[in-house]
Amino acid sequence: MSYAMSGALQAAIYDALINDAAVDALIGGHVYDAVPTGAVPETYVSLGREQARDASDQTGDGALHDIEIMVTTTQPGFTGAKAVAAAISDVLQDADLTLSRGRLVFLKFLRAEARRIDANTGREIRMRFRARVDDA
Repeated sequence: MSYAMSGALQAAIYDALINDAAVDALIGGHVYDAVPTGAVPETYVSLGREQARDASDQTGDGALHDIEIMVTTTQPGFTGAKAVAAAISDVLQDADLTLSRGRLVFLKFLRAEARRIDANTGREIRMRFRARVDDA
């Protein structure tokens, strides 16, 4: 197994989201690696948990990464958050991302969970994607 491509995968996903016109139109560039401090935008996207496991084979090292991406909003209802989540899914599903190390074999949507947060005043959608990377 190799966890060596994790940073390259995260950077490529971040770049894909921050540079997509549809995502930008909905959240104005508010994509973060961590929850922002201070004044928080009404709606933002953050990169969340990651789990990786070995996917090495006879041809070399590789890994499967389950990556969480969260859409958080203080808007009432789920309509706005779901629009952002749909745009993210459109960007990442079967994306052909270039990594600074290794090669992305595939990137697929796994599941999502929409829930109320902050005493029901906020909304959050947690999306989970699976990526297969090879250290090529």
